Amino acid sequence: MMSSITSRGQLAFMVFEDRFSSKVMMRFLRRLLKHTRRKMFLIVDHHPVHRSGELERRLVRQSDCIRMFLLPSYSPELNPDELVNQDVKTNAVGRQRPHNPKEMIGQVRAYLRSTRHRPDIVTSHFREEHVVYAAA
Repeated sequence: MMSSITSRGQLAFMVFEDRFSSKVMMRFLRRLLKHTRRKMFLIVDHHPVHRSGELERRLVRQSDCIRMFLLPSYSPELNPDELVNQDVKTNAVGRQRPHNPKEMIGQVRAYLRSTRHRPDIVTSHFREEHVVYAAA
């Protein structure tokens, strides 16, 4: 699963079965760009995919519509999206243990769909003391 949140309460997500790769990341970025006309600023961790040459070349080609900022190495407390991950683990998967991968994917998708319609939940992630910087 990967997701993107805004301080205005928007949530975008993609659940996938493949390994997280540059190809998966670029597919997610294409989906994000379809739904905005404003320049997008992404705050991402130091995952190797976020530092890949393939992704970097794409960002250079699309620098007028997207800019990416890398968080310091191993600093999950600074990543607002980590709060979404924790929320999903606690409320989508943790409450009803899935019996198989298909069931888990269904629970995650259902939970994220319902969360997408609750901007109050999404914006609450930006009130956490370590990520309040991202709400400005």
